[in-house]
Amino acid sequence: MPDKDPSDPLAELYGRLPDPRTAAKDAPGRDDATPAASETDTPAPPSRRAMREARRAETGPTPAVDPTPAVDPAGQEAPASDPAPSRAAVDSRLFEQRRTAPGPQPSAQPRPEPEPVRDRDREPMLVGAGVAAAGGSGGGRPPAAGSLEDLFSGRASTDEVHGAARPPKRRRGFGGWIALATVLVILGGLVGGGFALWNTYGERVQAFFGTGEPTDFEPGIATGETRVTIVSGDTGESVSPKLFEAGVTKASTSLYSYMVDNGIVFTFQPGVYKLQQQMTSAAVLEALRDPANRLNNSVQLREGLTLEQSLDVMSEQLSMPREDLAAAVADPSQYGVPATSLEGWIFPATYDFDEGVTATEVIQRMVDRTVQSLDQAGVPEADRERILIIASIIEREARSSEDFYKVSRVIENRLQPTNQETFGKLEMDSTVQYGADELGSGTVSTSTEARNSDNPWNTYMYPGLPIGPISNPGDLAIDAAMKPVDGPWLYFVTVNLDTGETVFTSTYSEHQQAVAQWQAWCTDNPNSGC
Repeated sequence: MPDKDPSDPLAELYGRLPDPRTAAKDAPGRDDATPAASETDTPAPPSRRAMREARRAETGPTPAVDPTPAVDPAGQEAPASDPAPSRAAVDSRLFEQRRTAPGPQPSAQPRPEPEPVRDRDREPMLVGAGVAAAGGSGGGRPPAAGSLEDLFSGRASTDEVHGAARPPKRRRGFGGWIALATVLVILGGLVGGGFALWNTYGERVQAFFGTGEPTDFEPGIATGETRVTIVSGDTGESVSPKLFEAGVTKASTSLYSYMVDNGIVFTFQPGVYKLQQQMTSAAVLEALRDPANRLNNSVQLREGLTLEQSLDVMSEQLSMPREDLAAAVADPSQYGVPATSLEGWIFPATYDFDEGVTATEVIQRMVDRTVQSLDQAGVPEADRERILIIASIIEREARSSEDFYKVSRVIENRLQPTNQETFGKLEMDSTVQYGADELGSGTVSTSTEARNSDNPWNTYMYPGLPIGPISNPGDLAIDAAMKPVDGPWLYFVTVNLDTGETVFTSTYSEHQQAVAQWQAWCTDNPNSGC
């Protein structure tokens, strides 16, 4: 076949392409014996047929190829004497025939696919090229880089460009996952530590830089009405939490911080004061200075006070002689109480009285409020005193609303005849302290003298309930006395007096372990009321 076939549709296009034989002398595939072509004065390069013959003479005979004759797109065998056309020529001819064909022609037999024909201008690599492309060590040159420039310069064939080996994707190994998990753990620790530090020192940092949330309400938003009781000895530090609990100030330290920051010295007068909610600290102090906000005929009693302690508070807040109040409680029968004392019958609450109220009227109203609470809890009239005794012990022993009902269960379990035979008596420290007049000692422990004191409230000495109540119980304690929660507990001990954490157990060995825990806490907190 001549070098340029006039019938070849790509002949003219091929003639316009740059001659690859003008490449650098050291380009792959160039015959080193042939001098480099000059752009101006060198003779025309030899024909492709001559170059092929020269390569064959150097490299030896061409390896045998598949004897199956090549088939052109028309289905005719190609002449055996002519060299196989390039792949680009075959593709071009096939495209031209498909474009000009009138439509698909039926054939009796399926037309075989044409054999891939390699460019015979290349060195023979019928076998080695495929192995090299797959990463093997077969014959032939290694695959070309695969660029268009290599294709048109003759350094690579279309097969090599299309089938060049690609680097395998790297898979993440097990070590990579370990490294990722380690990084996540470190980041989680940093985040958690940051939250812990902020919770501990955040307020101090904000206070130092002045970026914290204001601890006072904005002026002009005060609304509603509430009562706050101030007792003798109260200071800004002790009154500030009371104001917060009543909804008067925004934080438990609002008033105290305001007084410290502004250097204010204020003397708090005992009494019950009528204030608003959401007040500024400055407005609170102004209201406490105004005598019109002090309710001279009001009194507020908290839960757990004894009768004697309640009389002291009433005398102070009502400005009523202590002797008049003591005389009013001397005879419980005048109030319909079937007991020798009004201990437990003075209900803890806030009371407002009219001008000129007498001591007897004050006590009558408080006893009536106790009867109301007993009736609401469903206490039979015959059981009022007994329920008040149990409720008064619960009020002094329990630390949380949940513990109220658990302590009630412990008392009921210990009062069962079978349990009394097993471990003995009720053994409540609060009753022993009441009988020995140690309830105001500031400690939860019972002294040796109190345990040895022979009185009807000493539940270490006498079985069953004490002779009477030991404090004024509120609604919650009365309800717990009537509705103890189910449980096997026979012992309990508060192991942290600051948080009120209490451990309930059903065996003595478990109880001893809880006692050891409480003792350890007391050792670390010697001034916390142990």
